[in-house]
Amino acid sequence: MAHLLTPGQAVLARNMIRMRLAVMRNSLRGDNASNLYTGVSLGLVLAIATIAVAVLWPVHLPVTLAVWLSGWIFGPIFVGGGSEALRPEYFSMLPATPGRIAAALLAGAFAGPAPAVNLVALLSLPVYGWRFGPAGVLVGLAAAVLTLVTMVMISRVVVALIGLFVRSRATAAAVGVVTGTVIALCGNGWAPVAALGGASWSPLFVRVLPSGWGVAAIEAPWFLALAILAANAAVIALLLAAWSGLLARRVVSAARGGVPPRRGTPRPLPAAGGARIAAAKELRVWGRDLVRVQLLATALSFAVVMPLLLVTIDVWVMVPFTGLIAIVMGAATSANLYGSDGTALWLTLMTPGAERADVRGRQLAWLVVVGPAALALSLAGTLVSGLAWAWPWVLGLLPALLGGGAGVVVLLAVTSLVPGTDPHRRGGNPLSTGADETAETSLAWLVLLAVPATALPAAGAILLTPWAGVVTGVLTGVLSAWGLGRIAYRRLESHGVELLNLMKYGPAPEPGEPATADLPTHHRIGVTISYLIAWLPLFPQGLAPLIMKILGVEERVWFLALYLPPVWQWPTIIFMIAIGLLMYGYAILIPMRLSSSSSTTR
Repeated sequence: MAHLLTPGQAVLARNMIRMRLAVMRNSLRGDNASNLYTGVSLGLVLAIATIAVAVLWPVHLPVTLAVWLSGWIFGPIFVGGGSEALRPEYFSMLPATPGRIAAALLAGAFAGPAPAVNLVALLSLPVYGWRFGPAGVLVGLAAAVLTLVTMVMISRVVVALIGLFVRSRATAAAVGVVTGTVIALCGNGWAPVAALGGASWSPLFVRVLPSGWGVAAIEAPWFLALAILAANAAVIALLLAAWSGLLARRVVSAARGGVPPRRGTPRPLPAAGGARIAAAKELRVWGRDLVRVQLLATALSFAVVMPLLLVTIDVWVMVPFTGLIAIVMGAATSANLYGSDGTALWLTLMTPGAERADVRGRQLAWLVVVGPAALALSLAGTLVSGLAWAWPWVLGLLPALLGGGAGVVVLLAVTSLVPGTDPHRRGGNPLSTGADETAETSLAWLVLLAVPATALPAAGAILLTPWAGVVTGVLTGVLSAWGLGRIAYRRLESHGVELLNLMKYGPAPEPGEPATADLPTHHRIGVTISYLIAWLPLFPQGLAPLIMKILGVEERVWFLALYLPPVWQWPTIIFMIAIGLLMYGYAILIPMRLSSSSSTTR
């Protein structure tokens, strides 16, 4: 009877595609449109570069395609379980088998810019096959289609696994560890590869990956090529079957509440008031909210793995600063404290005079969560590394960064709030907050700039008199936490209702206020690209070698200036810093110029 009420598979797939396109079309407003256009532009550039690799450097094509596969695998992990426009829970009442729903959702997954851009990149396979004649081109075309479907299916299975199995603090922390490790590998992953002699085994490894099956099929004899393509199709069928089963279990799990209920009698809150009771409540949120558990694990794992990767090539210069990295990353992942709580802010607003206690309690809880781990990592890293010169830097910057982080996170939480879904309304994926991922990422980048800036007085004092920087760091940290926290609770007192409306209804439209999306297309793309890559010349290639030159550190690591002759090192450092500042200036001043010009014409 159900098959009479359900449309055919082709009609169901077509409806999914139409719904996916409708969701995407209706979301193309303001910065969303700007981000989409910029992302597609960058993706097409990378896709064309992949085709160029197939033409000019064909030996590196499997590695390049492996990078595209890693994006499909780890991209959903980076954004907290993936952004799902069409959730399986929406179709739980549809009288259709899980396999049919999974196939239709798979069709809808291809209705977007990412698969189209990836398909352009996979045209490198028939281009590579041209070296082997017409048969190689045909095999490359078939392999391109199968590889695209395989990549999308692997991504969908990863999202389904995250949404199904991340139901406890342990699994959320495991996802965070994986996320932090992958981010660290993106920065210093070359170090262990160089230490292990990756040039000898990497060609075979990248061909074993699903992204390399197409290259292997093109290079193989025709009968073996057909066998590889058939095996790829069989893998797709297995992935589809696994995905349909995972979706069925996820829908049932979401209907039952997602996260299993706590067992036993809950512990009562302490008999206290003011900031202490707010801190106790906030500490319980840190221990129970799977999103926060994952983000904290991401920050700590990144801080540990990033220096250890350089240890594989006997570079210990970053090890003493492991705790400092943990503080900055912990602040970046905590910048949307009020947004992650949803509309629970009304409880604070309904209690007279509770704003100050709530802000101070959140600061205290953040220090309790991040402080001990950062202190332990700093002391252990400095002792293990044996670098005695690092002690003044660690002891001076640690309190400065802790106080700066405690002040910056609450200040940005009330001034740059990103609305999210209430925790009790989150769908089958508990690591998805429903907030604008681009806005949250921008907020995290802002914290990565603001928190280190609070430690600049301590760093300057250490350069002049090393141990005087410790006192300066303590004073700076105390003043930052107190002063920024005071601004934050004053802001919450005066704009609490506006923040609550923002979390409940989203940002109000302001037709007279220019935004990035109002810029011409070339400026819009330039502003977004500047925000994305300006940090590369400014921090890793500019300020980092500048500090190393001042301290006399001889390790060159991966800083371009330090590989040049001494006469060119300082000019290169200054040039990199200037490029980064110019890019940030362009990204900031162009919208300001639009704002001033529009205000004069009104």
